[in-house]
Amino acid sequence: MYKHFIKRALDILVSVVALPFFALIYIFLAPAIYLSDKGPVFYTAPRLGMNGKVFNMYKFRSMKVNAPDIRNADGSTFNSANDPRVTKIGRLIRKTSLDETPQLINVLKGDMSLVGPRAHLITNYKGYDALDDMRKKRISVRPGITGYSQAYYRNSIPMEEKIKNDCYYAEHVSFALDLKILVKTFTSVLRHENIYVSSDARPGSGSAK
Repeated sequence: MYKHFIKRALDILVSVVALPFFALIYIFLAPAIYLSDKGPVFYTAPRLGMNGKVFNMYKFRSMKVNAPDIRNADGSTFNSANDPRVTKIGRLIRKTSLDETPQLINVLKGDMSLVGPRAHLITNYKGYDALDDMRKKRISVRPGITGYSQAYYRNSIPMEEKIKNDCYYAEHVSFALDLKILVKTFTSVLRHENIYVSSDARPGSGSAK
């Protein structure tokens, strides 16, 4: 009952109540984001939703317009406190997770939920029918603004562990678990915990199970 009906009703209710707060954030952030490098306020990108449905996810833009062209010497992307792709205002909204607030629109539209697995890039799931059982399980529920891995580990664990945690969540969706994740998300953001990838993160650390 909760997973299929009550959860969605709560998503709609919370989104409607929170939208005025989002509008207030927009009034202050929009000019700052635009003036940082004269680029768009929002960043939108296709993501894989529930059951493989593709949707456009909204975020406040935190990176420079030419971010895709800024890479390490070996061609890899950055993930550190001094990431040169991130604007000054971008660093602030990432630390406070304010960049995620436009996803309330996605929640209201039904693309996402307040709590669920992270919405991944389409390129991570090429060929939906050929996905392994873990990845299929992961997209059996709506992706969330926050989730088990985001709340407890953010960027401090490798992708394999994030997928395991997301599968655990998909199998144990409940009001109690969602509430626990929301509370932990709030405290993690306030304490600025696990924002960047740990240099010694290894598979097998931090699993939900």
